[in-house]
Amino acid sequence: MLAEIDVAIIGAGVIGLATAREIAQGEKEVFVFEKKHGFGLETSSRNSEVIHAGIYYPEDSLKAKLCVEGKSLLYKLCDRHGIAYKKLGKIIVAVNETEITQLEKLYEQGRKNGVEDLMLLSRTELKKLEPNIEARAGLLSPSSGILDSHTLLKFLYSQARERGAEFVFGTEVIGIERAGTKYKVQIKDRDGISAFVAHVVVNCAGLNSDRIAQLAGIDIAKAGYELHYCKGEYFSLSSKYRNLVSRLIYPTPEQAGHGIHVTLGLDGRVRLGPNAYYVEEIDYKVNETQKEAFYNSAKRFLPPVELEDLEPELAGIRPKLQGPGEAFRDFVITHEEQAGFPGLINLIGIESPGLTASLAIARYVGGMVHELLD
Repeated sequence: MLAEIDVAIIGAGVIGLATAREIAQGEKEVFVFEKKHGFGLETSSRNSEVIHAGIYYPEDSLKAKLCVEGKSLLYKLCDRHGIAYKKLGKIIVAVNETEITQLEKLYEQGRKNGVEDLMLLSRTELKKLEPNIEARAGLLSPSSGILDSHTLLKFLYSQARERGAEFVFGTEVIGIERAGTKYKVQIKDRDGISAFVAHVVVNCAGLNSDRIAQLAGIDIAKAGYELHYCKGEYFSLSSKYRNLVSRLIYPTPEQAGHGIHVTLGLDGRVRLGPNAYYVEEIDYKVNETQKEAFYNSAKRFLPPVELEDLEPELAGIRPKLQGPGEAFRDFVITHEEQAGFPGLINLIGIESPGLTASLAIARYVGGMVHELLD
């Protein structure tokens, strides 16, 4: 007779942690299975640590709605529990006429999404705010910020455990099959292979979420769930640049990402990144040959930067649903009942603004789980 649990969450990144914290508030047995030896070791801890406002995404998309809601929830959580953050604000800059048109479109998009504090800046207004930036215009987002993502991850993990969630690290899910109205889940750890039964399975496996959906029996090609790995690298600037800017500075966005931007750490450290290019394999090595491209990109709007002051820092991988040259794809957060898998909830393609949206995503998924178990 196999052990039975209420909810199996696969993946202990920021989404898995936030979801466990949300669901474990009742009497439900919640287990989180993570193949790595700890939580938040992939996409969740390899990013810009930016709290996004919700400007870039199409109106009524999950990315737009959950980003705007998540931003508010995240600032409140940080205030309540002493998690370090700074609401620095962000300026998206335009260096030519085409980019000014893009800024105006972003302003309209942000307003449609409920971001009400956006301001278009003239060259003079921009210079007053950021004297070291050279650009023809800007779009100011006062509610954007940065946070200590590692402290956030630790807090969510700690609270999920306090509320009764159990974490099983170093354990890979290798099989999921329907067993009546439940699921038999097969796992592999250092002791071998074993199995249990779960009433609800929540797939928060990030970079491996398409593979987990496939394990459960979803035709991922037909469903449009196949992920594309998009790599982003960061270079840090030497300490002499600490007071160069006082806000996050972004170029107008590119097809695969938001463009190489200037971010500030909570300690005042300045870094450039990420770039964005598609890769076949997960590899966290920074390609140092990209240094000149980073320099040239930043130099367009930040003239004081010198090539020799760039140092490789870190790399991350985004799990994107859209491949090279393809149109916008929204988050997939769906209960797969219509596909014939009641009790299976898939979260696929949770890339930016996933960190900002994490608490809102957890609420959204929590609502689905409560409906299934109540």
